[in-house]
Amino acid sequence: MRLQRSNNQLRKISIKPNFMNNAFSSCLIEFGNTKVICSVTIENHLPRWLKGSGKGWITAEYAMLPTSTHTRTDRESIKGKLSGRTQEIQRLIGRSLRNCVDLSLLSEILIKIDCDVLLADGGTRTTAINGSWIALNLAVKKLIKNKLLFRNPIKYGLSAISCGMIGKDILLDLDYKEDSNADADANFVFTNNGSIVEIQCTGEQSYIEHEQFIKMYTVAKEATKEIYKLQIQSIEQTN
Repeated sequence: MRLQRSNNQLRKISIKPNFMNNAFSSCLIEFGNTKVICSVTIENHLPRWLKGSGKGWITAEYAMLPTSTHTRTDRESIKGKLSGRTQEIQRLIGRSLRNCVDLSLLSEILIKIDCDVLLADGGTRTTAINGSWIALNLAVKKLIKNKLLFRNPIKYGLSAISCGMIGKDILLDLDYKEDSNADADANFVFTNNGSIVEIQCTGEQSYIEHEQFIKMYTVAKEATKEIYKLQIQSIEQTN
């Protein structure tokens, strides 16, 4: 049982649009102590297999600062190889964003989104998805304003959150300590109308009963409605 917040309560969320001066668009997003910068770069050279297709592409990169974790994490660039975890998270972010975009309206533009974790206290991948969707919207607004796009290719909202099980308790938006002690945990990605984009669910120390999964799903789905409202507010307050 939590002491600082209820089991189905989100951590405090803070969003600062256009945080990075040199990025095409960006935002700093915080869920509790987890802080992630999501920055957009626009490029014209597409992957070879997409050239001449008339479609654009969206890709994501994910990285953690060495001191974002309790003990120092070595830079993967020094190792010369991305970990399996990093590759998995990058693919999750990219898949989720492409799902909500009509790529045929991107006019052979490549959108790269860098997700850099400044501080990791659980839920970095879901925080990155939420921030990336904001940064993507800000980029599209700018592309339309500059007449590089003529229609908004974003089809719907995208929000993500973690949910886990400790004993018999279902906990929303796990911090690092909770995540480390969870019997089971899941990451949910929903559209703004409640449709599923992706679910990652794992029984860490125990299996998950059907009723427990449904409760996790329901709590997460309700939470993403609240997250989406904050995402929209941050976009609308930006010129």
